[in-house]
Amino acid sequence: MDSDRLNRWLTLGANLGVLVGIALLIVELNQNRDMMRAQTRNELAMGIVDLLQTPASNEQLADVLYRANSGEELTPRESFQVELRTNALFRYWENVHYQYRVGLYDEVEFGKQREAMKTSFAHSRRQGEYWCRVRLLYSPEFMAEIDSLLAEDAC
Repeated sequence: MDSDRLNRWLTLGANLGVLVGIALLIVELNQNRDMMRAQTRNELAMGIVDLLQTPASNEQLADVLYRANSGEELTPRESFQVELRTNALFRYWENVHYQYRVGLYDEVEFGKQREAMKTSFAHSRRQGEYWCRVRLLYSPEFMAEIDSLLAEDAC
């Protein structure tokens, strides 16, 4: 009888150990999720910092972007330069949109990103025209998001 009682206590202790292990695993998974969110957020922030910093430190690019946003004529090389930068901006936005869709951006954060996107299009007719030419190169969900920011007859 004593061995039966001992076995029950050992089984109970082992089961409690498993439960404690599962609880610790859940805590660790939550910490990893939070860390991944922070890392993703940091990488997104660094992406836009790079996009903004490049023309700030490159006078020629700043001039080209200024003239493009003002509606001035550009040389074919300058147009190509603006298109490359615009593609980088669109890919950044697509990444932000994806992070939002998978839950790594909340509604308020993404709402502010949407406002920034809409403002960017409002300040650059060329950007909207370029979007209409390349929109099919982006994910359908992102394409629908950007299209919703533009006037119905934009594309």
